[in-house]
Amino acid sequence: MSNLPPLLHALLLNFAPAFTEPTFARWSLLMLAAVLTTGRRTISNLLRTVQVLAPGHPSSYHRVFSQHRWSLWPLSRVLASLIIHTWCPTGPVRLAGDDTAVAHPGRKVYGKGRHRDAVRSTHTYTAFLWGHKWVVLAVLVSVPWAVRPWALPVLAALYRTRDENRRRRCRHKTPPVILRQLLSVLRRWFPDRSFILSGDGGFSTQQLAGTAARSQVRRGPLTLVGKLSPRANLYAPPPARQKRKGRPRLKGRKLAAPATVVQKAARQRMTVAWYGGQTREVETVTGTGGWYKGGQGLVLIRWVYVHDLTGTHRDEYFFSTALTMTPQEIIAHYTGRWSIEVTFEELRAYLGWATERGWRERTVLRWTPCLLGLYGVVALLYADLPARAQRQGHVQWAKKETTTFSDALGAVRRWLWAEWILKRAGHGASFSKIPRRLRALVLYALAPAA
Repeated sequence: MSNLPPLLHALLLNFAPAFTEPTFARWSLLMLAAVLTTGRRTISNLLRTVQVLAPGHPSSYHRVFSQHRWSLWPLSRVLASLIIHTWCPTGPVRLAGDDTAVAHPGRKVYGKGRHRDAVRSTHTYTAFLWGHKWVVLAVLVSVPWAVRPWALPVLAALYRTRDENRRRRCRHKTPPVILRQLLSVLRRWFPDRSFILSGDGGFSTQQLAGTAARSQVRRGPLTLVGKLSPRANLYAPPPARQKRKGRPRLKGRKLAAPATVVQKAARQRMTVAWYGGQTREVETVTGTGGWYKGGQGLVLIRWVYVHDLTGTHRDEYFFSTALTMTPQEIIAHYTGRWSIEVTFEELRAYLGWATERGWRERTVLRWTPCLLGLYGVVALLYADLPARAQRQGHVQWAKKETTTFSDALGAVRRWLWAEWILKRAGHGASFSKIPRRLRALVLYALAPAA
């Protein structure tokens, strides 16, 4: 891989210490082929895209994920460092956590289970699929070419069903527990940084809130922003302990539920950051209280009621474990987490997620996290491209004002074809002599934006 363009070589070289030299050369080629390929992301299809540049027998590339010895942890750490140092050099790091199910049928597929399909399910009908459920932790970054934050995945773990864990004689871990472990890893890698995690209702648990609250007294504090039930049981902090025998009280008097408070309180009108990088006029009511659960203790939170004045969004209740956070900040952090849903959709549409066909344990546990990390690699490459290369091939439509991921992917693909594949295959000089419009047409056919 020494004949790569300097920009690409410098980026991939950060991941080299995790592999032996032969494995790194094949892994790098497969990752670049995954960017260039427009069909299924099977190993055979990747090799078909870059067949003239793939030395050795094809089976040696299949063994990279199924048999070769290497770990994902060093790769995730390098990717997280590059993303945080590029777009979050100072201040708290914004995170988004979520899970998603992808279909992967097959009798011998490792870790396959029956999961709820959130895309096809409704309030009255629940659809299921056979495949994998992945818990993903992404960094929310503000890129200069978009108005909304981009969610760049850095860590992912496979959720195993209760039956699978019972068969393996392992402790069952729910998605919130898995996400808490991923957070612990990220905080250990960056002990001097603070983090703000946004999660939907499935990850707005009292246990995860307690983990965030306890981290406030340690280095690298963590804040959780999530959804709260309007009937949540809230309590006042416990009174000061008196000099008498017995266990100290864990909670104070019972407080009114947020929904009860909203019925009587005066509402405040404000403009807040909304989904998709937009702004919205809302009415809010805020309060504080202690969220209690037996065996978990009391967690002090600030809750916010949000009423959309346009009437397009239902009323919501959000909370934060940081009592000093304003209602505007809480709403902005929660609505910003929607970017991870956009990332999941774009991974399926543009990077071929859920089209792989590996079924062995190592292949399943390695390929999907690498494909998720490729989303961030494309963003890093696009940020380093020359301005002229960034502008080429953007797809335009009515009222479009920013660069989308499909635009960034298309620009990176064109650059790879022109600066790497054609030059390495010995056709760089001949290709440069083609008329400019014909050259652009050829690159558009080779590297479509979507």
